[in-house]
This record gives sequence, structure tokens and C-alpha cells, in this order.
Amino acid sequence: MKIVIPGGTGQVGAVLKRALSAAGHDVVVLSRRPQQPGEVHWDGATPGPWTEEIDGSDVVVNLAGRSVNCRYTPANLREMMDSRVHSARVVGEAIAAAARPPRVWLQMSTATVYAHRFDAPNDEATGVIGGTEPDAPGYWAYSVDIAKAWEREQETAGTPHTRKVALRAAMVMSPDRGGVFDVLLRLVRLGLGGPVACGAQYVSWIQDQDFVRAVEFLIARDDITGPVNLAAPAPLPHRDFMRALRTAWGVPVGLPATRWMAEAGAFVLRSDTELLLKSRRVVPGRLLDAGFTFGRPDWPTAADDLVRRLRSRGVG
Repeated sequence: MKIVIPGGTGQVGAVLKRALSAAGHDVVVLSRRPQQPGEVHWDGATPGPWTEEIDGSDVVVNLAGRSVNCRYTPANLREMMDSRVHSARVVGEAIAAAARPPRVWLQMSTATVYAHRFDAPNDEATGVIGGTEPDAPGYWAYSVDIAKAWEREQETAGTPHTRKVALRAAMVMSPDRGGVFDVLLRLVRLGLGGPVACGAQYVSWIQDQDFVRAVEFLIARDDITGPVNLAAPAPLPHRDFMRALRTAWGVPVGLPATRWMAEAGAFVLRSDTELLLKSRRVVPGRLLDAGFTFGRPDWPTAADDLVRRLRSRGVG
């Protein structure tokens, strides 16, 4: 198959491109700064020669959007919104104009669309959409607005011959440098991998190989449309999540951090505490109902696997 990945030069895109190319597919990445073979220039907002890659392709997996690993200033939040909405819009326009449109369009979304909650898991059917939680900072609602606008752009696109799926993805854990697992493991190795703000908030995640397998599953299943949660079936509190990661690496203890310490650290790292403090208790209802089987369904097993793969490369 020919698979086009707009915005595919980030960590998740690298995971997907590597696996799909190894499986024998023709993978084309659309990038603002193409550098490698198989990368084609686009600006993420306007039509151009890149639309020729869409026409005649089999699958589009749109991952484009500004990284959330930044300070949530008004300017950065607006850039997050615009980069996601504009790229989804122009991808939809390219598909609509194609003489031979792809049969499926997988659009990246986010598990952040769900409410900050501790009481029950969020699946696609009964999950609570966030934005109005009384115990959450007001600006967190803007992240939910971004997710909703992102999905709405795909949903309203006029692409009658192309099936559409929104990937409400949790954090993708891979052993690659620069990803979220790399950041968390660095904290563990420095002795800082303890719970943050008591650690009761839930962490949702998916192992990289399961993410790829879920994408392949959704490409093959012509009967699935709309939002799908890409998250392992066993989210767990942050304190347990970090304990399992310390165990996998062989570090017995990790210093805990209060909320204000997390805020100070996030400021220094030019990131935001929402990534640490929001309780994301998300489960993959539709994937499980459709018969998808996770290779690494629980975090201790997944963490052991990620550490083993990392050490096989000579790290540690």
C-alpha cells in the first residue's frame, strides 16, 4: 500500500514510518523541512504539489500539529490549535479533490479530550468530554477545545469515498530518543522518578508496537469509523506508573515532587504541568470490542520490554 503521513517527522511518525516501511509499504512523509528520502515538502496549511501524493494513495495518517511539550502560553496554545485545525482542513481538501482518493483517513487526535477524573475510566461510548471540571485549571479547557476542533475538522470534511477514523491517542511509549519514555526514564535515572503531587492522577499510555498494530488494525477494518481510543487497557495512578518504571530500570527509590515543585520543573524544562497532573483514565473500548489484542496490555510488562530494547542498543 501507499501510505502518506503528513507531519510524520516526530517521534510517533518515526515509529510508524519505520514499522510500515519494514512491512513493505510505500511510505511518504509530508514535512515542512524534508531532509530524508521519502519526505515531501508541505506547509501544513495550503494546497501544493504535495497533494499529488494523496491522489492515488491507499491510506493517509495525519499526525501534523505543534508539539504539546511546551509552555502553555496563549501564543503556544493558539499555535497548537491552528497547526492542528489547518492541517486537518487542508488534508481533507486534498482528499476531496483527489481523482483517486484514499480509502481511509486516520486523523491523529488525543486522549486529552476526556475529563480530568479519578472515579471511572473513559471509553468512547460513556467517557466524559472535558472542559468543565471544577477542580482543573481553567486553561486546561483550551486543550479540550483544541481536540474537539481537531476532530470536528475531519468529521465535517467532504470525503464521501474515504473512511475516517479519529485516533484519540494516549502517550506513545517507545525507546527512541526524545520521546516521552526517554524523558521519564531520564528522571528515574537521576533519582527523581517519584510520584508528583501525591501521584493519584491516572496515566494512560500505549506501547509503540501496540500503537503500530492498532493503526494497522484500523486500516484493515472497513467497519470502524469515528473516534477510537488508542490506549492500553490498564491505565494506572502516576505513583504506580513511576514505581513500575523504576523497577524495570533497577532504581529502588525516586524522590517525590509536590505540585509547586512540578510547576517549577516544568518552567525550567519549558513544558507544562498539565502533562503530569491531568488524570487521564482512558480505556480502548472500541478496539477491544472489535477483537484487537494488545501485546503489552499492562505497564510493568511494557516497561520491562522498553528497557530491554533500550539496553540492547547499549544504553544504560
